[in-house]
Amino acid sequence: MFRFIGIGLLVIAVTHAVRAEDAVVENVVFAIHGGIGLDKVEMTPEIDKRVRTELEQTLRAGFAALNKPNATGLDAVEAAIRLMEDSPQFNAGRGAVFTHDGRNELDASIMEGKTLKAGSVAGVSTVKNPITAARAVMEKSKHVLLVSRGAEAFAAEKGLEIVDPKYFRTEERWQQLQKQLEEEKKRSNVATGGSPVVVDARLLPGFSFGTVGAVALDKAGNLSAGTSTGGMSNKRWGRVGDSPIIGAGTYADNEACAVSATGHGEYFIRYSVAHDIVALMKYKELAVNAAADEVIRKKLKAAGGEGGVICLDHRGRFYPSYNTEGMYRGCITRDGQVQVRIFEQ
Repeated sequence: MFRFIGIGLLVIAVTHAVRAEDAVVENVVFAIHGGIGLDKVEMTPEIDKRVRTELEQTLRAGFAALNKPNATGLDAVEAAIRLMEDSPQFNAGRGAVFTHDGRNELDASIMEGKTLKAGSVAGVSTVKNPITAARAVMEKSKHVLLVSRGAEAFAAEKGLEIVDPKYFRTEERWQQLQKQLEEEKKRSNVATGGSPVVVDARLLPGFSFGTVGAVALDKAGNLSAGTSTGGMSNKRWGRVGDSPIIGAGTYADNEACAVSATGHGEYFIRYSVAHDIVALMKYKELAVNAAADEVIRKKLKAAGGEGGVICLDHRGRFYPSYNTEGMYRGCITRDGQVQVRIFEQ
């Protein structure tokens, strides 16, 4: 089979079997993901180019933030995720999917690995950059998780940028919801009583797991992680996934690694995915790739959960693990070498 080695955006194919160890990249200080994204059959050359370009630009922006005087990994994580929240390309911030009721409800979390401090927000619809709100919760409150109107009031009180909910609307995401609603209607039970058929959202056209995230290893040797998302398209009843749940979608521990996840959040919550990877490293002394694959490619896959993670350990070893066709991701080494991937190993 083909193995793809990326240098910047240059992709070179060589023929030999891909092993899990081949995906580990050494000497990494910063890495990101942009969610699971499109399947190969849906990917066009134009979208492919646009995604890779934005991933590289985001990596370089995070790297620049990481290398500023007195900067921390949290600075890099927040800076990079803010960029992805501002881009309609990703399912976070301005590119967020719609709920069943036609709203954009955003979640985000951030954590640092030295003291295990963390902050998150869920179900917000007026905070321009949820990742910044999550950091404010961590640094400017006594709490870890704030939700909905309370989180919005806190963000406004702390001087964060507040926007009209219409700011997050994009026509592409709106049409995605309309297709899903049409499909639900077609599948409704029109028999006596008219009770609707319960439809698995994953089977509907345009369903999205997309989430963005970042992990960093700063000059002081501290790990940081952050995640931001618009959640599942067509979600209902104030549903919240794994992204704002510390230990599920985000975790950082200097003794092991930093993790940011993307995927079917209900499974990531049930299996405490991010923390489980850290625990396997700390208590079973597994390498970062072995721990990630044990959870994502074995436990999660066996349970029927789809998704992936990016992991960066305390030695600067970066590893993405996913059980889907691909995952938007990239990393940058201490000396500035960039790698960007979508489907290739």
